[in-house]
Amino acid sequence: MASEGREGEHPSVTLFRRYLRIRTVQPEPDYGAAVAFLEERGRQLGLGCQKVEVAPGRVVTILTWPGTNPRLSSILLNSHTDVVPVFKEHWSHDPFEAFKDAEGYIYARGTQDMKCVSIQYLEAVRRLKAEGHHFPRTIHLTFVPDEEVGGHQGMALFVERPEFQALRAGFALDEGLANPSDAFTVFYSERSTWWVRVLSTGKPGHGSRFVEDTAVEKLHKVMSSILAFREKERQRLQSNPHLKAGAVTSVNLTKLEGGVAYNVVPATISAIFDFRVAPDVDLKAFEEQLQGWCRAAGEGVTLEFLQKWTEPRVTSIDDSDPWWAAFSGVCKDMNLSLEPEIFPAATDSRYLRVMGIPALGFSPMNRTPVLLHDHDERLHEAVFLRGVDIYTRLLPALASMPALPSDG
Repeated sequence: MASEGREGEHPSVTLFRRYLRIRTVQPEPDYGAAVAFLEERGRQLGLGCQKVEVAPGRVVTILTWPGTNPRLSSILLNSHTDVVPVFKEHWSHDPFEAFKDAEGYIYARGTQDMKCVSIQYLEAVRRLKAEGHHFPRTIHLTFVPDEEVGGHQGMALFVERPEFQALRAGFALDEGLANPSDAFTVFYSERSTWWVRVLSTGKPGHGSRFVEDTAVEKLHKVMSSILAFREKERQRLQSNPHLKAGAVTSVNLTKLEGGVAYNVVPATISAIFDFRVAPDVDLKAFEEQLQGWCRAAGEGVTLEFLQKWTEPRVTSIDDSDPWWAAFSGVCKDMNLSLEPEIFPAATDSRYLRVMGIPALGFSPMNRTPVLLHDHDERLHEAVFLRGVDIYTRLLPALASMPALPSDG
């Protein structure tokens, strides 16, 4: 039966499907089973294992392959263990069965985001150890919880811990996205997430009257300003073929709240907007623009931030940068076409970059539709195995990087 695995299936694929069957789905992920799986794999590979509980029930698992020169900073291979919720009725197969069809496509939540990368790291390390390799730099594999809900009880807490500082990470890899073309996307920065609530207050009254200075009409003015800005950014993206989504600022109205009865003009009403701010935007000036739109709408219009990331960082992709040169050099040697971009949403890489660690987001999935968070999320086994090959080439180049001034 295809869903149970065929005779002769590649062992890396079998391991991948085992991991996919662990239900680390938000909002109640089975983290215990994931940690046990990773611990077991670490023992089988002869890796050191450390578990750091950064919040109750939120454990970061660290598997370590020591390098031969402990004075050098380490390579950090990061992945998150949680996955987003599913709507089973919209799936062709059970999203936690890891069904593989006759063509080799594996259907499961997490196939692209991002359990594939976790297993690709592990299988690349297995291959390299089996071949007898040793590298100057230590390689740490970190498996973190709660990325899908913002990382606030995951990476955000972990980077502040002494256990993280002890890793002495000098360079990190984290998640990227699939690419439907022949090329591979690599991400060197990401947009800042701002969730903004605009609260408008005004005069209430009976629904039959022309009430002046209402909360709704003032909120409408702010909405019009924000949506006009949205259209301007959308046009800017569409008119320039060289721009990608991450290079412009997006905004969507995601929630409206207010009203008490069908025939009562409400005294208060609010709207929530999801902004993703491009990394080259002056954040202070942008916030002032938002405040200006509220002031222009009239008295009693205020905004509050439900989430506000204010520390965008950019990892160098200049050819003179040794880490980028090593990464891109391997890809060139393997005839992989790279498309560097700004990640349009948010990942745990932002926490690493703020700590001064250069980080690239890379999930080696080309010729693959982007299906993260979508129904029927899937990945072809051949694309998955190619990813193992790619990491098997990348890790030696990164872990053999000669001493750098940043190594201290």
